[in-house]
Amino acid sequence: MKAWLLDRLEGLNHLRIADIPNPIPGKNQALLEVDFAALNPADRYLAQAEYPAKPELPHILGRDGIGTVTAIGPDVTHFKPGDRAIVLRSEVGVNRPGTFAQKVIVPAESLAPVPTGWTDQQAAAASLVYLTAYQALTQWGDLPPSVVLVTGASGGVGVASIQLATAFGHTPIALSRDPAKRETLKQLGAKIALDPTDPTWPAQLKEALPHRKVDLAIDNIGGPLLNDVITTLGYNGKVSIVGRLAGPVPQFNTSTLLFRRLKIGGVAVSTYTPPQSQTAWQAIVQTMDRAHFRPLIDSVFPFEKLIEAFDRLAEGPMGKVLIQVSSRLRRWNHREES
Repeated sequence: MKAWLLDRLEGLNHLRIADIPNPIPGKNQALLEVDFAALNPADRYLAQAEYPAKPELPHILGRDGIGTVTAIGPDVTHFKPGDRAIVLRSEVGVNRPGTFAQKVIVPAESLAPVPTGWTDQQAAAASLVYLTAYQALTQWGDLPPSVVLVTGASGGVGVASIQLATAFGHTPIALSRDPAKRETLKQLGAKIALDPTDPTWPAQLKEALPHRKVDLAIDNIGGPLLNDVITTLGYNGKVSIVGRLAGPVPQFNTSTLLFRRLKIGGVAVSTYTPPQSQTAWQAIVQTMDRAHFRPLIDSVFPFEKLIEAFDRLAEGPMGKVLIQVSSRLRRWNHREES
């Protein structure tokens, strides 16, 4: 089979496409023939040795994907050859070979059926970012209808957070630098969309919601912006930290947390056990279906164009970037949306 191999954890320039032997599933494992696989920023971080993983090299990246089960190992009971399935968050693409290959071994407990009514591209793109957004929204327990501020709202986790927050009955506030993306975020459910590069954005938010404060912030950015986000929080406000695209937070003053009893918590989908991932994923699909939401797809690249796909991801698209792995399917245009 063909696979993209990462020879060294020194960046994506150490990726190469190669022919390798077909993997064979072991106990409680299934072999998935991959049709589509989605890219995530975490793939780049791992390739640059900026992610807490130590895979055997050469390594195959890729954490999301959809395909057909072609073989199963001993003790697999919930899937059989011919079943269609997607990959939930596991060690696939982290410390074990991932989905940027024509075939991948997946623990059977980390496979899930394709959601009814979803396209293959939507299903391939969704699990990692929606599980992350779900944890960010629910890790504090059941929230009453709340004001939820999302930084980096046009990214994969950001879009998922806006959609899920809307479907949960919250009031989502989106921060995005791009005017066109802010308009799209409003269409997805954001009540207000503001430009985080405008120093007056906290004042604009206060004016738009004069009698309410932010109850929960989902921060994908970090850097100086987090200090501004904290100023918008009300009493018992919370921050779910997802990422740090802007780097460390400068001159963070811990006393800003004290008198409003603010709480900050990290988000790590890897802490979900496989049963927890399955339960969360079922809740996500039900919530998305109830709200008539679907994941956004920005572009689909041919398998051999993985490097170009990562270039597109680095441009900050609104929607997921995928590669089409299977040659059995018709070719999708690079920017063709499902």
